[in-house]
Amino acid sequence: MTAAASSDADLIAAHAAGDPRAFAELVRRHRDRMWAVALRTLRDPEEAADALQEAFISAFRAAGSFRAESQVTTWLHRIVVNACLDRIRRRQARPTVPLPEAGPGEPVTPRDAMADRETRLVVHRALSELSEEQRVPIVLVDVEGYSVAETAKMLGIAEGTVKSRCARGRAKLAKVLGHLRNPDADANVPGAAVADGNGPRRHHWEGR
Repeated sequence: MTAAASSDADLIAAHAAGDPRAFAELVRRHRDRMWAVALRTLRDPEEAADALQEAFISAFRAAGSFRAESQVTTWLHRIVVNACLDRIRRRQARPTVPLPEAGPGEPVTPRDAMADRETRLVVHRALSELSEEQRVPIVLVDVEGYSVAETAKMLGIAEGTVKSRCARGRAKLAKVLGHLRNPDADANVPGAAVADGNGPRRHHWEGR
């Protein structure tokens, strides 16, 4: 079986056994998604790139201790999120860099996809207005689709804390993003955007 045809768990096992190609294949499969998580969490492309590099180095070194108690993607997410949180804790008050209009190597966007891209940018900017403690669980639960229990385990906090932080974050996002649900509404009119209790979900934000 080739590396490309192997499961993530098989690749971790092969890497731990000394296969020099296995971890590179794992990175190739998950780099883009992990980059998106790091960028949404840190809001700074340079910080996100550094955190992602640190996370993959940590994963490379820790792969031998992976016990398949969770999916490999969950394990990688936990490492990436922890690397991002470490950088948040370490950095002093510094100016943040706005999210780029396009990611690394992103192709030119066709005219008929401009609306979708503009929507994603609006969502990214809205996320950037949340505090770190609200943004990180929102990214994991509502964007990446992890359960509250999985998110609590990744962040080392209680499930109730995840729920309350998500609820507060969703309420703020609902006010900012209300016009996306009702494009004909005047987003500047007070009360035009009202939270429905559920908040925007992944398929509304990402168009994936």
